[in-house]
Amino acid sequence: MTRAPDLDSLKLLVLVGQLGSVGAAAERVGISQPTASHRLSTLERSLGLVLLERSRRGSRLTEAGHMVVGWSQRVLDDLAELMTGAEALRVRRDAELHVAASMTIAEYLAPSWIGQLRGQRPDLYVGLQVTNSERVAALVGSGAADLGFIESPHPPAGLATRPVAHDRLIVVVANGHPWARRRKPLSVEELAATPLVVREAGSGTRETLDEVLGRAGVAMAKPLLELGSATAVRSAVIAATGPAVVSELAVRTDIADGRLAAVSVDGLDLRRVLRAVWPNDRKLVGPAAELLAVARRR
Repeated sequence: MTRAPDLDSLKLLVLVGQLGSVGAAAERVGISQPTASHRLSTLERSLGLVLLERSRRGSRLTEAGHMVVGWSQRVLDDLAELMTGAEALRVRRDAELHVAASMTIAEYLAPSWIGQLRGQRPDLYVGLQVTNSERVAALVGSGAADLGFIESPHPPAGLATRPVAHDRLIVVVANGHPWARRRKPLSVEELAATPLVVREAGSGTRETLDEVLGRAGVAMAKPLLELGSATAVRSAVIAATGPAVVSELAVRTDIADGRLAAVSVDGLDLRRVLRAVWPNDRKLVGPAAELLAVARRR
């Protein structure tokens, strides 16, 4: 046998067994009898077996033909089970979406994206797990999340990435802090030497700050306070706990309303790219692909 028989020919042979003639089988599948006969002859050649005994009175299955019909029916039944199962998986996939997002994205961007997606798919369940960028990458890599959003400066190994937005970290202080009245920008060295309210290790904000300071040839002083979200950092700064480097997204309203003051730093570029991530061996389909498209439209 040089190649496997095609499924249409197996179905035709099974119908011959069920209906008793090539003509009736051909009519059932909507082809001419000569075409059906040709397909069955091709099937016989591919298997190296005589499946039909042909005579002027018609054709009937040989002993080998009966056996091949039985095997073919099992193949067709297994295929039907496969297709039914695949459809069930597609329905489940299209009914649920599990997303993991780093803190800043989850608080200030993801709700709008998810709202737009659910406007298109009102019956879709979206589960959003909020954690830091390091943990988001782990959840996506393990398959616990269909799609992730991170703030880390470098894409994690083993994950495909796509930029979805841009952000900028800024230095902020309470209005009563001496830096709020400062006219001259801070130097990188002054910032690095000052104990700050910071995000925890593993967060994209912390990674970005550490990397930028490292490129400038300085190391950050021991933190004044480590907190688990941009909202917590913002609240600590408003309470005059100390300065912080935080996403502009988190404090834009506070700066506009005068609760916080932004402090410029000379020679420090704190812009960053926010990214979607998913396993690089998997093509995004269904709601995950649709959510990525919504995020990239902004």
